[in-house]
Amino acid sequence: MATLEIDNLTINFGGIKALNQVSLEVEKNRLLGLIGPNGAGKTTILNIISGIYKPSSGEILLDGRNIVGMEPHKIAEMGVARTFQNIELFKKMTVIDNLMLGRHQFLGSGVLAGSLFIGRCLKEETRNRDRVEEVIEFLEIESFRKRVVGMLPYGVQKRVELGRALCMDGRVLLLDEPCAGMNTEETEDMTRFILDIKEEMGMSILMIEHNMEVVMDIADRLCVINFGVKIAEGSPREIQNDPRVITAYLGEG
Repeated sequence: MATLEIDNLTINFGGIKALNQVSLEVEKNRLLGLIGPNGAGKTTILNIISGIYKPSSGEILLDGRNIVGMEPHKIAEMGVARTFQNIELFKKMTVIDNLMLGRHQFLGSGVLAGSLFIGRCLKEETRNRDRVEEVIEFLEIESFRKRVVGMLPYGVQKRVELGRALCMDGRVLLLDEPCAGMNTEETEDMTRFILDIKEEMGMSILMIEHNMEVVMDIADRLCVINFGVKIAEGSPREIQNDPRVITAYLGEG
């Protein structure tokens, strides 16, 4: 059963058709890799799912419910978490504070309780900080937990952003080039964490990634987009040998 279904998604920017009737499914506890040349429309799909863009037509079903037209914060509350192509952290805040932002939807105490830090507010804070510490341990960033994010190495910042998404306790995780700009060791670590997220947390994952070695190794299925059109879908082996995919990446021979 699909956790996330995209049906005939189309979006126009002025006279440009950025996506044209794209359909795909992210099955429960599975990882779907979304690949294609630069400018193919991959990040646009994630932005539509997140509610940043509104499509011209088509549906996006989360557990059978159409989320098209909903505000981004409502979509996040329904269980869609994401990372970004360019790191979007609060660089002057600590790792813990950035991760606590991923728990905002679980904080419901009023201003008075918050200012006095008593009762329900205290219990909420304790419960949510415990969850943040679990994510910190999972991503092996304990030594950085009280450090200011902007002073951390790039690879660690990518982990922190992934951690913030995990702190939302969502059902669907959207990853936009999680290994971009990383060295070999950092890439191997990130790949391991993504696999553990799928297998241990049971999340459904839609991942954009240009590192073909990574995506071929960990994706259950691949969907290929070119010029806003879906040109192929299948197992990594099937996609690797698909002449349409080879042409899209390498051009006509």
